[in-house]
Amino acid sequence: MVRRLLLVALVLSAAAVRGESPTQDAIRVQTDVAYKMGDALTDYERERCKLDVYLPRDGKGFAALVWFHGGGLKNGDKDGRQIASDTVKTAKIARSLAREGIAVVAPNYRLSPMVMFPAYVQDAAAAVAWAREHMAEHGGDPAKIFVGGHSAGGYLALMLGMDEHYLGDVGLRPSEIAGFIPVSGQTMTHYTVREERGEGKFAITADAAAPVHFVRANTAPFLVLYADRDMAARAEENAFFVALMRGAGNKRVAAQMIKDRTHGSIASAIENEGDPARAAILEFIRANCQKQ
Repeated sequence: MVRRLLLVALVLSAAAVRGESPTQDAIRVQTDVAYKMGDALTDYERERCKLDVYLPRDGKGFAALVWFHGGGLKNGDKDGRQIASDTVKTAKIARSLAREGIAVVAPNYRLSPMVMFPAYVQDAAAAVAWAREHMAEHGGDPAKIFVGGHSAGGYLALMLGMDEHYLGDVGLRPSEIAGFIPVSGQTMTHYTVREERGEGKFAITADAAAPVHFVRANTAPFLVLYADRDMAARAEENAFFVALMRGAGNKRVAAQMIKDRTHGSIASAIENEGDPARAAILEFIRANCQKQ
C-alpha cells in the first residue's frame, strides 16, 4: 500500500512539473494554453486563442486530434461553458478519446461578429501549428496529427484541409496532417460568412470561403461524418462534397451517414462506447497511423 501511494505521489508530482493536471479517469489535462503569441495580438485574441490538451496517461508516440467546437462561428467554447444549454461538450469528447490513447487538443477561436472571415480559419491554422510543434513534448508523435470538429468546427477542419494557404501561412502543408475528420461541417460557404456579407443564410454560395471550391484529387485523407437527421441541407452538402471529391478522382475520402442522429447528437454521442461515429473516428485514426 505504501509503495502504491508513493507511486501515485510521484505521478502527481511529475505532472505538476509539466503543468498538467492528472484526473481520476487516467488522463492528463493541461488547460488554457496560449497558441498565439506576440505584442501585436489584440485583447480578444489573447482571450480566445487558448487551448486545452487532453493526454493519455501512458504511452509514447500517440496520435493527437485537434478538435474544434461548434457554434455557428458565433458561439461555443472548448469546454462548453459559454452556452449553458450546450449538449455537445467538447471536454467530454476529449476525455473519452484520451482514454482510448489519443491526445485531444481543444482550441477556442475568435468568433463572429467580433471578427469576420477568415480570422477564425486563421486561428484554427495557428492551433494546428501549435499541436504540430508541441505534441512531442507531451509524448505524442507530431507526424500523427489529425484535425476535426463538429458543425462550425467541422467547417474549420474542412477549410484547413482543402484551402492549402491557411496551413501554409503557419509553415505547414495539409499533406503533413495525417487526416481530417469533419463532423456535420458546412461544405459550401458557411452561412455565417454569408451573413457577414449581407447574404441570406441559405444563399447558394461556393466561393473561396467554401471547402467545395477547392475539390481536387490529391488531399490528405478525409473522414466525412454527418447525421441522417442533420440540420437543413447539411447532410446533402456533405454528400455533395464527397461526390465531388470522388468525381475528381480523390481516393482518400471516406464518408458515413450516422443513423438515428441529429445535428447535435451526432457529436454528443461520440463520448459513448459503441457509438458508430466514435468507432469510425477511432478506426480512421488507427488505420492512418499505421500508414505513417
